[in-house]
Amino acid sequence: MNEYDEICLEYFLNHQQQLFEEKVAKNPEEAEEFLEDCMAVVCQDIQEVREYFNEEGADIAQMSDEDLEEAAEVFALPDGRYLVVEA
Repeated sequence: MNEYDEICLEYFLNHQQQLFEEKVAKNPEEAEEFLEDCMAVVCQDIQEVREYFNEEGADIAQMSDEDLEEAAEVFALPDGRYLVVEA
């Protein structure tokens, strides 16, 4: 089970429309519930993001780290971690 701290929840709340046309959460509690439901993961660095997508079978071999960082489902948190949300 992922622990979604305040940084993750607030960042997702403020940037959720990078992935979704309409907001899916209105407050931190809804954000946490949504992230748990879609099994979002918190990665410590971009290499961990790459490992996650590889384990999920995503075809990312040709993607640079910058391409990964710009993927709609990858949220670059202000503290250097990444939140990956596959909806």
